[in-house]
Amino acid sequence: MGLLDFFKSNKQDYISDFKSRNAVIIDVRTKSEFQQGAIKGSKNVPLQEINNHLVSIKSMNRPVITCCASGMRSASAASILKRNGIEAVNGGGWNALEKLL
Repeated sequence: MGLLDFFKSNKQDYISDFKSRNAVIIDVRTKSEFQQGAIKGSKNVPLQEINNHLVSIKSMNRPVITCCASGMRSASAASILKRNGIEAVNGGGWNALEKLL
């Protein structure tokens, strides 16, 4: 098992764990990107607006899986959520994440 396999397996484990605990999927792409295709049931909160939604996200009292187009914006969003006491994991690109769910 190579180093990349370790990280991939670890990510899959996190996603499975979060999913088993009724995680909410937050897609941080722009509204227009989200409208072109998204994971069924995911919520669209563009990265630029994430700070404005912290209270409502926290009030859901659920872990959060973030996603975007490639994983860059969702990594930023997961960091913001974690810094604000919300359990979050970066799910990466929404297309790849959808296959793990």
